Amino acid sequence: MVASRSRSAGEAVTRQMLRHWQEAVPNARLAHLVKHAARGLARALQMRLTEHSVSYGHWTFLRVLWEAEGLTQRQLSDEAAVMEPTTFSALNAMEKLGYVVRRPSPNSRKELHVYLTPKGRLLKSKLVPLAEEVNEVALRDVDPPDIAATRRTLLVLIANLAADEAESLTLRRRIPSTRELSRLLNGSRLRARKPPPRRRARTKKRTLGQDAAW
Repeated sequence: MVASRSRSAGEAVTRQMLRHWQEAVPNARLAHLVKHAARGLARALQMRLTEHSVSYGHWTFLRVLWEAEGLTQRQLSDEAAVMEPTTFSALNAMEKLGYVVRRPSPNSRKELHVYLTPKGRLLKSKLVPLAEEVNEVALRDVDPPDIAATRRTLLVLIANLAADEAESLTLRRRIPSTRELSRLLNGSRLRARKPPPRRRARTKKRTLGQDAAW
């Protein structure tokens, strides 16, 4: 009965979501649709990963390492498209779970390379099918030509945004680190809370002649 109620609640949420995108905002910007679709894909995968006690964040790094081990923390951050502090925290947790090990570089003592453990490698055969299942669910009832067209469109979109980011770097625009962004936001809040300075009343010096005139 609990499962039935949960299913009914889920179906109601889905109907409400579809009504929102199809009726309330039928001409929504593509960015909104892509973001919502990506969120749905991530949630669907996380539900399945939870059965194996793996977080979506760890999956992000595992799938990179399954393709190429021995990456540095910076290289892993670039491949996973996340900030280095996030990668550092995730690797600490993954090392405790026995998924990865970090070994010093033969060329630099400060540089560490990330490798999968046997336990981390074994997760591939369990988790990759889950990701494939999510893709099958998401593309259910979509015609192959539409899938191909969507893929082409997204690839062009990605290329255009990458070019825009590269051009923005020459204009001195950049993506701030998490720590820098936090400082900027905290600074803005402090400035907003700071009361305006009090203005001291200026006393006018009058001469005797002026005083007499008053």
